[in-house]
Amino acid sequence: MFKKILIANRGEIALRVQRACREMGIKAVMVYSEADRDAKYVRLADEAVCIGPASSTHSYLNMPAIISAAEVTDAEAIHPGYGFLSENADFAERVEKSGFTFIGPSPESIRLMGDKVSAKQAMIRAGVPCVPGSEGALPDDPVIIKRTAKAVGYPVIIKAAGGGGGRGMRVVHTEAALLHAVQTTKAEAGAAFGNPEVYMEKFLQNPRHIEIQILADTHRNAVYLGERDCSMQRRHQKVIEEAPAPGIPRRLIQKIGERCAAACKKISYRGAGTFEFLYENGEFYFIEMNTRVQVEHPVTEWISGVDIVRTQIAVAAGEKLPFTQRQVELRGHSIECRINAEDPYKFTPSPGRITTWHAPGGPGVRVDSHAYTNYFVPPNYDSMIGKIIVHGDTREQALARMRTALAETVIEGIKTNIPLHRELMVDASFIAGGTNIHYLEEWLSQRER
Repeated sequence: MFKKILIANRGEIALRVQRACREMGIKAVMVYSEADRDAKYVRLADEAVCIGPASSTHSYLNMPAIISAAEVTDAEAIHPGYGFLSENADFAERVEKSGFTFIGPSPESIRLMGDKVSAKQAMIRAGVPCVPGSEGALPDDPVIIKRTAKAVGYPVIIKAAGGGGGRGMRVVHTEAALLHAVQTTKAEAGAAFGNPEVYMEKFLQNPRHIEIQILADTHRNAVYLGERDCSMQRRHQKVIEEAPAPGIPRRLIQKIGERCAAACKKISYRGAGTFEFLYENGEFYFIEMNTRVQVEHPVTEWISGVDIVRTQIAVAAGEKLPFTQRQVELRGHSIECRINAEDPYKFTPSPGRITTWHAPGGPGVRVDSHAYTNYFVPPNYDSMIGKIIVHGDTREQALARMRTALAETVIEGIKTNIPLHRELMVDASFIAGGTNIHYLEEWLSQRER
């Protein structure tokens, strides 16, 4: 096992990984930007190294600075968290070439699954169902593009091969708008991701967003830990996640989960990963794989009893998964609300000093956050300042516990999206379960009328 790990991230995930290291008797080195100098996890670290100014380009995305910090502190491995460099194959490669262990998949796996075209082709070969669409990247020939769209059937969606996070996508309803949409998406993809390739898929009208969490080791073992429903989202950004997904037959989850685990073995995947699917009319359609730990991993941890971050570290150190698929037992229901420093309905960021911070507690309540009273939320990064996660024996109990937890939470000095969460927890459609990915945006537009 490692004696010292460098954590190349910030915010709640940096603290989460630090806690896992502490439990395992591993020293944690934190890197931080000048804006995060007073962060809780920096103060709690065994060692801390400033790697640059507030700008993430010159700090958390600065590969040479992070690797240098690992060298001067004698760290043995680097945990990338999520976001920033966590799915950057070049970074993973540089980490390993510098003599450190990258706590995540191999650079080859990240490249394979990071390119949406190659990922889809790999999943088709592995027997994972995919959204009908083009076979690979779209060519420049307008005749072939039109023919492909006609075969798939309108509406279609044009996606950037190197895209992610909801960027680089355009829905097309008619042939007249098709070629312009393809060219525009190509130009945007080239500028944003350095890869102008785009592909086409059938645009599903009212799907749900369902994820399958997997863990795999270097000894050809892979398991799935059930599913998460992440359909409550705005502009492709998740707001609420829960596990298990309401109303989906267990036999379907078992079938798709087994295929995901088998696919991991086929591509020699290691570590934690998430297969993302659109689910509509009883069918799953693969859209992408996240080759890292997810923001919403706590809901899976709670229903499965598996510490995903701890397992990530153990697998990276060469250990076998400590359990088999048969030993995975899912219990109860878990819900997570992302707490963001933003206006709850306009969604404008609200950085600044938190004058009061009172976190909720009680049975079945977990709070993952790096914030505290007098903490200054910097304007330089993502607006998420924490997550409230609850667990209950049933979904009804989990909902009741989340309502209580949100009522107990007090955050003053900045605006947060807690009022939005409080409203959604008493919304009839959300309580019934099974809302689609468009529900929240439609709900918000009706609320404004």
